[in-house]
Amino acid sequence: MTNTGTLAGKTLLISGGSRGIGLAIALRAARDGANIALLAKTAEPHPKLAGTVFTAAAEIEAAGGQALPLVGDVRNDADIDRAVAAAVERFGGIDIVVNNASAINLAGTEDLPMKAYDLMQDINVRGTFALTKAAIPHLRAAEGGHVLTLSPPLNLAPHWLGAHPGYLLAKYGMTLAALGFAEELRTAGIASNTLWPRTLIATAAVENLLGGEAAAAKGRKPEIMADAAHLVLTSARTGETLIDDNVLREAGMTDFSGYAVTPGATDFEIDIFLD
Repeated sequence: MTNTGTLAGKTLLISGGSRGIGLAIALRAARDGANIALLAKTAEPHPKLAGTVFTAAAEIEAAGGQALPLVGDVRNDADIDRAVAAAVERFGGIDIVVNNASAINLAGTEDLPMKAYDLMQDINVRGTFALTKAAIPHLRAAEGGHVLTLSPPLNLAPHWLGAHPGYLLAKYGMTLAALGFAEELRTAGIASNTLWPRTLIATAAVENLLGGEAAAAKGRKPEIMADAAHLVLTSARTGETLIDDNVLREAGMTDFSGYAVTPGATDFEIDIFLD
């Protein structure tokens, strides 16, 4: 894929970017020479989840970027304010916010503990809103500020509405916030879009929560989201809810086989909200 846009010299503030899709987006930007501030909770290794915010920072610098690892919780306003201030102090501003941090619980309404419901609302919706809000003054000062939120299109098909309402409310809340930002901040020259994968993406969350290695084997690698995010973040589009392979297809890509977890696979597990 040929992409003439670059994120060289841009500063990205990414929530939850210590592994998975968030880290893949960071590494793609780092190859351009971008500055990456990572706000994540993972200061210490987790027994089931590889990587910490510090190992992610090391990977980013090895890829050619500058990294600022920030241990914090997107649910905590003080942590957000500290992260924004630290990114501005280290890199001189913030050009891009990537709202990647997210919690998932697919239990039905009767089985979903309210603690889990609150966690999803706090991380997914409130976290997206709070991190974006804190960064807006710096996005205004940037040339072509951009907010990218990892959330799905608003699919109101009844079978999805009824499948797991708690998680749906949290993810759709992120999308509604992103669309709201796009219109509210349009005159300030700040773009806002969402990006979502067509297939399951092979991350630790999928392996631990959504079907294990068998499910991951029917998915794609995080790099497909990273490449799509790069195209979105180097464009002027705003107010759109985007799907990863559609973005790549629009840029001229026709062969997606390199993203398959299982070489030669054609039967992918379609992600929730899309089919």
